[in-house]
Amino acid sequence: MYMIRHGQTDWNAEARLQGQKDIPLNALGREQARDNGLALGRLLGDTVSDYDFVSSPLGRARETMELARSAMGLSPDHYRIDERLVEISFGDWEGSTLRELKRTTPERVAARRASKWDFIPPGDDAESYEILSWRIGSWMASVEKPTVCVCHGGVIRTVFRLIGDMSREEAAEIGIPQDRILRIDRDGKSVSWL
Repeated sequence: MYMIRHGQTDWNAEARLQGQKDIPLNALGREQARDNGLALGRLLGDTVSDYDFVSSPLGRARETMELARSAMGLSPDHYRIDERLVEISFGDWEGSTLRELKRTTPERVAARRASKWDFIPPGDDAESYEILSWRIGSWMASVEKPTVCVCHGGVIRTVFRLIGDMSREEAAEIGIPQDRILRIDRDGKSVSWL
C-alpha cells in the first residue's frame, strides 16, 4: 500500500488546525501532488493497473489524487472515495492556530500537550487520535488488494501507530510531509517514506 498526504493548503502554511474543514490546495500543494504522482508512476510502472485508488472525501485529498493520477498518465477521476479516510475532527478548534488557542484557553492547550494522542478538543464532533485510529483500523482491515491512498496527516499518524508499532506519543508528534510517499507493508508490519 502507498499513502500520500494531500498537498499543502494555505491553512497548512499558516499552521491552522484544519481537520474536516474543506480547505483547497494552494499552488505549492498542487505542485506536490503532481510530483508525488510522477514519482509514484515511476515506482509502479506496468503494475499500476493492479492497484486500487482510494481517497478521503475532502476536496484537498480528491484534488491531490486527481493531479497525481493525471501526472501518472491515468484518468484523473477513476478512483474511489471512502468516508473513513476523512481527517480527524478538531471540533471547535478548526481554523485556529495553537498560538491563538493558547491565548484564549491555555489550560486546554496544556492538556493537549500533556496527552496529545488521547486529547479530545471541545465540540460535539471532535475526535482524539485514538478515536481516529479505530476508524482507520477498520478501513485498513477492509483493504484487499494493492492500494494507493490519498488522505491526511492525522490518518497517517494512526497508521504509524497501527502498523509501525510506534508509541502513542511519537505517533502524535511525528511530522507528516506532503511531498513524500509512504510505503506500507502490512504483512511485515513496516512503514517507510520513499
